[in-house]
Amino acid sequence: MRQELHRFFRAARGAGVRVSPAETIDAMRAVKDVGFADRGILRDALLLTLAKSEDEKQALGNCFDLFFSQPDVKEETASEDAAESAEAHLSPGETQTGGASAPSPELGELTQMLMARDRNAIAAALANAANAASLSDIRYFTQRGIFSTRILEALGIARLRDDLDALTASNPSEAERLTAATEALRENVRDTVNQALLLYGREEAENLRHEILRSAPLARLERRQVEQMKVLIRAIARRLRERHSKPRKRQRRGHLDTRRTLRRNAAWGGVPFLTSWKRRHRDRPKIVALCDVSGSVAQVSDFFLLLIHSLHEVVDDVRSFAFSGHLIEVSDILDNKSPEEAMSEIMSKVGFGSSDYGGSFADFEKDFMASVTAKTTVIVLGDARTNNLDPRADILRRISERSKRLVWLNPEGRMAWGWGDSEMPRYAAFCSVVRQCATAKQLERAVSDIVAAYQ
Repeated sequence: MRQELHRFFRAARGAGVRVSPAETIDAMRAVKDVGFADRGILRDALLLTLAKSEDEKQALGNCFDLFFSQPDVKEETASEDAAESAEAHLSPGETQTGGASAPSPELGELTQMLMARDRNAIAAALANAANAASLSDIRYFTQRGIFSTRILEALGIARLRDDLDALTASNPSEAERLTAATEALRENVRDTVNQALLLYGREEAENLRHEILRSAPLARLERRQVEQMKVLIRAIARRLRERHSKPRKRQRRGHLDTRRTLRRNAAWGGVPFLTSWKRRHRDRPKIVALCDVSGSVAQVSDFFLLLIHSLHEVVDDVRSFAFSGHLIEVSDILDNKSPEEAMSEIMSKVGFGSSDYGGSFADFEKDFMASVTAKTTVIVLGDARTNNLDPRADILRRISERSKRLVWLNPEGRMAWGWGDSEMPRYAAFCSVVRQCATAKQLERAVSDIVAAYQ
């Protein structure tokens, strides 16, 4: 049962429940105390030791019900004509009990179980064959045929075929009944493999869907994919917070200075009672983000704002601005409200208009230019399409000269830069970094590189 529990823990992780090694130890100790006799008590014990929220409790409960439920063993549906034919072949001293004749001892073990309709024996053999085939290693739906074949081979399908050939020659009616039982067995194997795929393949299937979605163009998402992408962007933001919060803590503390530590503790025989730390001075990070929320980038502006919201949680000093026809500061909105509320308020105030980069840059220079210093990284997120208005590249040049670096993230493909009303080539001349951010993967990499520069 220890292996069974380890498989359950793997299935629980695939269902989205975070199960640490320490929690698995606690769960196994609890199971040792309550035993396996009462399924309800076992379920409660696992939920109490592993689930840490209502969502995890629901997911874990569903996983438990699926994991510890065995697919029903289906019986063959032999025709009445086959049953009557079987009775006709009985000798005068023989009787048929339960519609099944006594299996011949020359037949294989699997054939005897099928002919005797021993459901318990078939279920046990099927479970043993699934373990022998390492069914818990299934990850993708394309592997169903492979594992079905492995289980059938472990059950003894080769001997079953030989028995079927022998019965076809000697007893056609029994051969027909064995054929029906074999089809029922194959269906049971398919059900077992499908159940295992639901348990163990969920995480890999979800990762595959996310990987495909991460590489999908943000501007060409279908409506049903937009909500999935928002969930993915939130996960990216969470990874950014987790990835860059630890280096910031280590930087505040510093790195262990081995030589100074040994010298300070010479009086205690080198036992490090007192520690010394190396601290390397780094500039306090300052980021100014300007996000285009006009109609031409409305499809991707939500994702830009979600990533900017994550910057406010990773970097201490961030000032954010949104613009279409004019520019406003949205730092307080992003600091004090949830991502959904912040995006809704920002888009209601300044979103979906006609983009005027020149006018927005002029607003920034007039009211907020003092926020840009030699320690500031300025990020512009937009497609650089000015609707044939004055691009005011001179203001962007002055911003670049005042800042530490100027980064432009453009959701359009590079082939479109400079065509129509795109002023990207003119703006790019004053940028330290210019990147295409047409997909979630490109957006995550760009924002991660910007934050990592301060770690």
